[in-house]
Amino acid sequence: MNARVLNAVIGRLSLRPPQAESLLRLVSAISASPELLVHDRDLANILASIKSKFPTLQDFEREFPSLCFALATGVGKTRLMGAFISYLHLAHGINNFFVLAPNLTIYNKLISDFTRNTPKYVFKGIAEFAQQSPLIITGDNYDQSGATIDDRPQGFAHDVRINIFNISKINSEVRGGKEPRIKRMKEVLGDSYFNYLASLPDLVLLMDESHRYRASAGVRSINDLKPLFGLELTATPFVEAGGGKTVPFKNVVMDYPLSRAMEDGFVKEPAVVTQRNFDAKAHTSEEIEKTKLEDAVRLHETTKVELLTYARENDVKIVKPFMLVIARDTTHAGQLLALLESMAFYEGRYRGKVIQVDSSRTGAEEEEMISRLLAVESVDEPTEIVIHVNMLKEGWDVTNLYTIVPLRAANARTLIEQSIGRGLRLPYGRRTGNEAVDRLNIVAHDKFQEIIDEANRADSPIRLKQVILDAPSADDKKVSVQISSGAMTFLGLAGSPAITVRPAALSPGAPASDDVPHATVFTTDAERNAAFVVMQVIAKYEVKRELTPTSSALLRPEIQREILAEVTERLRPTQGSLITEDVQFDLASVVTKTTEIVVQQTIDIPRIAVVPTGEVTTGFHPFTLDVGQLNLQPGEREIVGQMLRTNKQFTLASDIGLKETRLENYVVHALVDFDDIDYFTHADLLYDLAGQAVSHFRAKDYSDAEMHNVLATHRRLIAREIHAQMMAHFWEHATAYEVQVSRGFTELRSCNYTATAGHTAHHFRETVVETSRIKQMLFGGFERCLYPLQKFDSDTERRFCIILERDALKWFKPAKGQFQIFYKLGTEQPEYVPDFVAETTSTIYMVETKARGDINTDEVQAKASSAARWCKHASDHAIEVGSKPWKYLLVAHDEVVESKRLSDYLRFEVLAT
Repeated sequence: MNARVLNAVIGRLSLRPPQAESLLRLVSAISASPELLVHDRDLANILASIKSKFPTLQDFEREFPSLCFALATGVGKTRLMGAFISYLHLAHGINNFFVLAPNLTIYNKLISDFTRNTPKYVFKGIAEFAQQSPLIITGDNYDQSGATIDDRPQGFAHDVRINIFNISKINSEVRGGKEPRIKRMKEVLGDSYFNYLASLPDLVLLMDESHRYRASAGVRSINDLKPLFGLELTATPFVEAGGGKTVPFKNVVMDYPLSRAMEDGFVKEPAVVTQRNFDAKAHTSEEIEKTKLEDAVRLHETTKVELLTYARENDVKIVKPFMLVIARDTTHAGQLLALLESMAFYEGRYRGKVIQVDSSRTGAEEEEMISRLLAVESVDEPTEIVIHVNMLKEGWDVTNLYTIVPLRAANARTLIEQSIGRGLRLPYGRRTGNEAVDRLNIVAHDKFQEIIDEANRADSPIRLKQVILDAPSADDKKVSVQISSGAMTFLGLAGSPAITVRPAALSPGAPASDDVPHATVFTTDAERNAAFVVMQVIAKYEVKRELTPTSSALLRPEIQREILAEVTERLRPTQGSLITEDVQFDLASVVTKTTEIVVQQTIDIPRIAVVPTGEVTTGFHPFTLDVGQLNLQPGEREIVGQMLRTNKQFTLASDIGLKETRLENYVVHALVDFDDIDYFTHADLLYDLAGQAVSHFRAKDYSDAEMHNVLATHRRLIAREIHAQMMAHFWEHATAYEVQVSRGFTELRSCNYTATAGHTAHHFRETVVETSRIKQMLFGGFERCLYPLQKFDSDTERRFCIILERDALKWFKPAKGQFQIFYKLGTEQPEYVPDFVAETTSTIYMVETKARGDINTDEVQAKASSAARWCKHASDHAIEVGSKPWKYLLVAHDEVVESKRLSDYLRFEVLAT
């Protein structure tokens, strides 16, 4: 196993935990059976070796070793293919890959994603491919590109060659017993291209969405390629056997089902939606269909506002949602298109905003349909409703599908499996915590209870969980571990953690480290009791900034005398009993030793606050409200939805309640619920903005009753949208601002971690193979850390601590609340906790390590800005008291290598603005 390459690929490609776990399982399979990498081998021996690692593996099911990685839709199978190829090339020198796509859509998508300088390039971050990217050979150009590979001059040939072919095209070419075109004799390298590939010593086969073509004739012909091994990727590891039965794959080594993806927050939460007290039997099928479409549009418009408000509140990209309508056939699809664009449907609001996607379109109409479909994620593309019959299958990856309306007859399980697959991807790549932004709605009035019952079945794809190999067993007992500072540990005042550190296998010349984090300096209870009192007295000096501007000032003789006097006074009631027990100790010595340890085990962290002085006034500038997305409709029917996984219910509309005499009051009363809006100060502006909203709805020719309905029903949603826009026009004026330093140093807070009882902590120099599980591990063996044990969020952090152990005088990872630095993120002001603080002979560094792809995100930059300002204020204070300046460093993960010195990272300093 090449751990360095493994960690590099995981880090550079920013693999999600399930992707990293999949790559690790491939590495484990190769370690268990190195014969995978050669052609002269015994298939049965390989199967037996790998089965010992993966009990779920029963059979390869092919004439060559083939391993299946089953990952839920939306987790990222294409990126995982890129990781597989990168690792196999960098660790084992494999250069030739054959990628199978199930259809034309995925074939084109794979070509795009494997081509450099495209938006979703799978090798972005792999430095070895930056100079010479892999050569992409396709089913359309292999007889030109593939033929010339080995004719290129030395140094110009592509090391890695990726062949991408469409299996559906191969299948169509073998009908009637014919050989596919790829296998026909051609003047390519002196033989057919197929035979050329079969002769390669290092061909690896990757099969995307392999469930779609497992038993096809084309795949049977692929056996003759004689690859080293195959890697299958699918979200559904089974084959339809007819009669509703399925046959599961026997070669699954990684199973990450939809239920886990939902729990881990990698996909949207699906919910089924209906009307309150809806009785399908009381309506005709046409009435049910029209009701579902009308309610779906109401839900769609509400979601559109929620997404816009979220984007404005959090200063992130705006997401335009769209609605997917599943039609029975092409005739039905055409009828739906006519209805949705007609004046009878919400007064023609969706004319020009609906596309029909099916086989009835040809020529220029087909090209326009495909063009609009591919651009549906763009906020500048007008499409809000997509009607389809059966063309949208795997490979159509969008993140902005929020409402699905199935109008085709199907049972509940089929509705769940087929409907949610295309809408699970998250627009921001992660859950936001905003329910409307994180939810996929399936409007199914007539199938509501049936879908709920199906989702609650034990074998439902939403609820189904499988045993994940190498996961902690159910018997593992978790304990909460409180890690006190090194000073408390040295003094013997910290409870001994139930976690010991196992020694590392250190390389020659590496500094040795004791298994025991720190030896205590006091041996008797009396001394430790006295040291505890000394610590209590020292804590009082944190706020006496004039006397002790830094921790080292505690060692001044006059301060030592003061501390000794107060400790003596506090111990006086108990000293008599100590003396009678013949336990004698030098109290002055205890005071001195305790203070020295505190100073040695402290990095001076001042308590800084920036406060306005003089008169402070706040307010909002008047502005014109953007009402373009407020397309809310009145509705007497209450829509109710239920989450399929958690069974939590939500409603879209509710009773109007008290009827306001003035329409603007609905909005104004909701606006004043915000803490930063004062009615008496902002009344004129509030009524102006509410009036703009009211005018917007009046322009829709709503009756008076409908105006009350829409404003009462949606008043909080409208108020949230207005408030989000108000924040862009907020102002604050103060006579001046003043930096106040209330403490020159602060005691290190205890760290609280969750750990497995009875397990040992890892030595910080120990290479972590399962980097996806690093957050579950504790590390120790430090010599310069101010805590005996630490936790890391990534292997990058662990490697950076090795640099700090070598180059810093002392360092630590701060606990929450240590600095009290806050940053602005939308309307929120969360606390920022930096990754590291390290002190050298001349400077104190605050350091953040981040994945390179995250460096320029708004959140990371907001944190960096606040931290840099804090460091400037701390440095100004340091000049006054004669201590060390502070610098803030923001370091990309791929810069963290042990060969670098801490000083090499000074170029990543972020300056205060």
